[in-house]
Parts: sequence; C-alpha cells; structure tokens
Amino acid sequence: MSKRAAVIMAAGQGTRMKSPTPKVLHRVGGRSMLDRAIDAAQGAGCERIVVVCGTHSPAVAAHVAARLGEDAVAIQDPPMGTAHAVLCARDALAGFEGEVLVTNADCPLLTAADLEPLFGQGVLTMLAFQPADAALYGRMIQDADGRLLRIVEARDATAEELAVGVCYSGMLVGQAGPLFDWLGRVDNDNVKSEYYITSIVGLANGDGARVAVALAPEVAVMGADDQVGVARAEYVWQQRRRGELMAAGVSMVAPETVFLSWDTQIAGGAVIEPNVVFGPKAVIEAGATIRAFSHVEGAVVRPGAIIGPYARLRPGADIGENAHIGNFVEVKKVKVGAGAKANHLAYLGDGSIGEKANIGAGTIFCNYDGFDKHDTHVGPGAFIGSNSSLVAPVSIGAGAMTGSGSVITTDVPEGDLGLSRPEQVNKPGWSARFRAAKMRAKRD
Repeated sequence: MSKRAAVIMAAGQGTRMKSPTPKVLHRVGGRSMLDRAIDAAQGAGCERIVVVCGTHSPAVAAHVAARLGEDAVAIQDPPMGTAHAVLCARDALAGFEGEVLVTNADCPLLTAADLEPLFGQGVLTMLAFQPADAALYGRMIQDADGRLLRIVEARDATAEELAVGVCYSGMLVGQAGPLFDWLGRVDNDNVKSEYYITSIVGLANGDGARVAVALAPEVAVMGADDQVGVARAEYVWQQRRRGELMAAGVSMVAPETVFLSWDTQIAGGAVIEPNVVFGPKAVIEAGATIRAFSHVEGAVVRPGAIIGPYARLRPGADIGENAHIGNFVEVKKVKVGAGAKANHLAYLGDGSIGEKANIGAGTIFCNYDGFDKHDTHVGPGAFIGSNSSLVAPVSIGAGAMTGSGSVITTDVPEGDLGLSRPEQVNKPGWSARFRAAKMRAKRD
C-alpha cells in the first residue's frame, strides 16, 4: 500500500452559521466537525495531514496546531477557490510521494470506511454519491467503462446530463506529483474568477490519465453549512450510535431520548432509561443502570450500580459496583465504594466514600474555600446523618456516624459519633402566646 496524506479544506467563511464560532468548530456528538474530519483521515491511514485555514478564523488554525502541530496548518489568503485551497498545502507536503486525500471539514458523518474506496484506484479518483434529490449538485459524466470524462455544474448541464444521478462530493484522492501539477495548471476563466478543483478532471484526461470514480453513501458526504445542517447531522449521528450500542447489547427503552457523546462507552448489559444525556468521557460498565433524566460526564459507573433518576455525575466521579446514586445527587471527583448509597439530595465533591457507607439526604461535601478545593473522605460502613455539612479537609472513619444537621469540621475517628449542633431548648406556651398576639394585632 502506498503512503497516504490528507489535505482538509477548512478555509470557508461559514457565514450561514451566523455564529461567532467558526463553522468547522461546531460540534456533532460533542466533537467538532474539524476533529471528525481529522479522525476520518487518520482512520484511513493518512500519516501526514494538512488543514487549509482562512485568516478570518484564527481559532481554526489554533485548533489544528494544538492537535497536529504548526506544520499541519496551511493558510489560504486570499480565498480563490477550491483548487487554490488545496494548492496552498503543497509546501507543507513537499517531498511527499504517495496518495493525497482531499476532503472537507464540514462533513461530520464521513468515516474512514467511506473514504477507503478512493485509494488504490489509479492516479486520480473522485468521490461520488447518488442523492435522493440531485438538484444543484455537479453531475459526473462517465463513459461506458466508468471513466470520468467531466463534472458539469447543474446550471450548465443539458437535460440529458441533468438526468445523471451520480454527483460530485467535493472529495478526491490523487497521486501527489500529478495532483499538484494539475492544480497548478487550473485557470480561473469563469464568472467568479476562481480556481475550481473540478477542472483537474479535464487536465487529467488531456494528459491521458484515467480518472476513476468511487461511491459513498449520501449521508457520509452530507455537509453542515448552517445550524439546521448541524442539527440534521446530530440527529443522524445519534441514531447511528444508539443503534450500534443496542446491537452490542445495551438496553434503551426510549432510544430517541438518549443523547450520546462521540466517546461514550456503554457495555452490553447496561440499562439506559429515557431522557439521559452523556457528556464526553463517560464509561458505563456491564450491568449498570442509568435511570431517567440523569446527566453523566467524565464519569465511570461500575457493574450493578444504579444512577438516578435525576442524578448528575461530573468529571472524576467513579461509582463502584452496586452503589446507588439517587435523585438530585451530584457527584464530582469522588470515588464511591462498592455498595455505598447516596439516595437523595446531596452534593459530593472531591474525595472518597468507602464501601457500604450511607450518605443521608441533604449532605454536602463543603470542598471549596473560595480559592482551593479540599478532599472529604468517608470510611467504609460510615453513616452520614441527613443534612450534614462535612467541611473539607475532613475524614470520617470506618463505621463512624455523624448526627443529622451536624457541621463537621474535624475528623471523626473510626466507630465514633460526630455531633455538632446546639442543644434544643423548648419554651413552654410560647407558640400559643405568639399566635394570640398576632391575631389581636390583626383585629386592631
């Protein structure tokens, strides 16, 4: 197999997004479209990747540099068409000999598998698709042997050409030497005075090269040029990913209400109830249950654990086997031991909870002093009374207890009771006298 490189076009203005966020940094499944394009190129075996950026979006260039390095950034300034955009990457690929993939940064459903048929077909292969509605797409005119003769824009096509259902996707693979030679020979003799990449088909044919065609599904090359397009891609991606998980044994009674992130990991045998949202870096192991209306991000849920309903797991939460995190409980950066329970109305931030400990309703890990975060550690089998405030840094020993309503500011040793509240005082008759006084005042 010859070496592979990729040029990703990401220099478009993206004005139809009507957003301060550059188009290619909009997210589908929690991952930017640009990162998805890079993922697809890397998955296809491209060892060198260059992203063509515009001067209007420095955030795009910064994003590329952070992921791939400064050498992966090529600048198109000013923008003069698609052929010119790819040509801007020539210096970055100097000395490369092999196949060069040219792809777009705004096709978030494109995968490495969709790109693979482009490779190994010859000197130049164009990626085509067959849309349900060809409408304004450029038609790919082939001879009887499948050789691509030309790409005709819809506005310039004859009735016979418009009847052709095979359309150009904007992507291709070419041998580096000939590809950049043809790109350098493209002229801008057109209404917009731009250099169009489709012109290389005629140049290749003129040089006697055979231009091949590879097909991809329409959904794979579906662009997202505006907010509606992003939402459409999100819908398709979520459906696809839910289907993959259910095929692997994940139970979802209402899959259309479950929203996943690009890196969500859910093992077969897990149960996901309706209206659950997964942010990045969520790992749900076999046998766990995520009950309705819960949000899980950056957390690990071990086998047999039950989360929710209405629970929130934040980054660093690690919920042990058969542990219970109930309704309106928020967990952040806490390792919860096997069999531990926090069944309702608690904030648990920074620290650890031992096996089979019980966290009462209204418990708060007071972890932040306005400047730094501090840890709270609850030992195995400990019992934290309802409405306890544990002021970190603090440790509750194994089997220890705290009295309900206590503010615990110092460690509670193993087996002890920590109690911090004033002694109750009852004032005989006070309530009756108070009510009578209020009623008299109201009559007067």
